[in-house]
Amino acid sequence: MSSIYSITTEQNIPSNMQTIWEFMSSPRNLKTITPPEMGFNITSDTPIDKMYPGLIIAYKVSPLLGVPMTWVTEITHVKDLEYFVDEQRFGPYSFWHHKHFIEPIQGGVKMTDIIHYKLPLGFLGDIANFILVKKQLNQIFEFRRKKLIELFGEF
Repeated sequence: MSSIYSITTEQNIPSNMQTIWEFMSSPRNLKTITPPEMGFNITSDTPIDKMYPGLIIAYKVSPLLGVPMTWVTEITHVKDLEYFVDEQRFGPYSFWHHKHFIEPIQGGVKMTDIIHYKLPLGFLGDIANFILVKKQLNQIFEFRRKKLIELFGEF
């Protein structure tokens, strides 16, 4: 049986709560903060201007060797100007739970992401996490950190 892994990231952004909330809670901005080599494209035909509980978002993403796969997430919780949660319904993980928090701090906004995930294939999933997956997830969040600095400035 493979493990449940966790990644936590934090970033301080010199902006206001409303601006960061509107940007981060709009599914339309996901492509902007995802590395181009991931081949990320939203394929949902539902309006995606703003997240709400129950929103289903389907994507095509190519995380490994450019091979496209479908990933479907559901927004399960939203508290305006505080947090939202996305959970995978179909995709590459056995389990994916991603909490996005924002909070005001002196001079800006602190953004915290907490991801819990589990890979399929038992011990082979654990090996894949050690060799590839955790590194790739960290690279994705590092790309996002740099993109947010580019868009909103550095704290």
